[in-house]
Amino acid sequence: MAEATHDIEIRNLYKIFGPDGAALVDKVKAGMSKEEVKARHNHVVGLNDINLTIPAGRIQVVMGLSGSGKSTLIRHINRLIEPTSGEVMFDGQDIVQMSQSQLRDFRRQKTAMVFQKFALFPHRTVLENTTYGLDIRKVSRREAEERARRWISRVGLDGFEDSYPNQLSGGMQQRVGLARALTNDAEILLMDEAFSALDPLIRTDMQSVLLDLQEELRKTIVFITHDLDEALNLGDRIAILRDGEIIQQGTGEQIVLRPADDYISSFVRDVRRGHVITVRTIMRKGERAETPVSLPHDTLLEDAARAMTGVQTNAANVTGPDGKHVGTITLAKTVAEMIAPDDTEELSPEVSAA
Repeated sequence: MAEATHDIEIRNLYKIFGPDGAALVDKVKAGMSKEEVKARHNHVVGLNDINLTIPAGRIQVVMGLSGSGKSTLIRHINRLIEPTSGEVMFDGQDIVQMSQSQLRDFRRQKTAMVFQKFALFPHRTVLENTTYGLDIRKVSRREAEERARRWISRVGLDGFEDSYPNQLSGGMQQRVGLARALTNDAEILLMDEAFSALDPLIRTDMQSVLLDLQEELRKTIVFITHDLDEALNLGDRIAILRDGEIIQQGTGEQIVLRPADDYISSFVRDVRRGHVITVRTIMRKGERAETPVSLPHDTLLEDAARAMTGVQTNAANVTGPDGKHVGTITLAKTVAEMIAPDDTEELSPEVSAA
């Protein structure tokens, strides 16, 4: 199973829906709003100057409310939607400029998609659904089934190979969709609201399955969601869209600590801060405490508080990426920051920058 090695670079991407979209790009660049484009020209601005680097081997979450452009954006990566203007670069090639045969090969070999509504063939068994992508690529039946059975097992569906989709729960059907995507061994997984149709407990379970698999596979995953908790749980990086524009992008910690505007503040207001913020954010640099607890710099505040209370100490030392001592935290400060924001002016630059 090959790890992802190439970033995806989205540059100056515009999508204007309507017969004369290309003629309106310059007007949008000059500042014409989405509402004006609709009122004056009866066109719809789907994406407005999207610039986004999606790191290889990481989970990039794109989130926003309905109509924000997030599903439109993900469909530009495999060009299910044709852009009006801009570039989508991967491995030195602009996907926008690919011929139909190049695009077909790119879709079959480099990308796999997991849909909200599962998109399984009702007349095919679990095994047959899982081998579908390999069947199209003319992989031998024996190899296709061997690979499919391995991933069916990995997603927890041993014994269901001969079952049909209507015999499975929603969570089980989505596991089939994930197994099908992984069987293709694509470098890029595109997941469009993949868990949104599932019950909350099953949804949480599927998030855990995905994170466990990603720990090993290191695929480039673009995950679309409207749910901030899901975004924070899954995303190495998050981009928040509104009306086709990226309003803010960064790590979950950066977005929670430094919301760009009131729109994003409303998203993060009720976030469990201790489940997002790390100890490097609140540590006193260079100081050292007499304590039995030493924590990596990326330890979440909830875990840090648990570690300190577990051995009845009121402080912990913090180590950097190289394992060397970098600072100290206190239990009081940790608990206070979990409950309510404090002055964040002293945050390290890499945390503060969004």
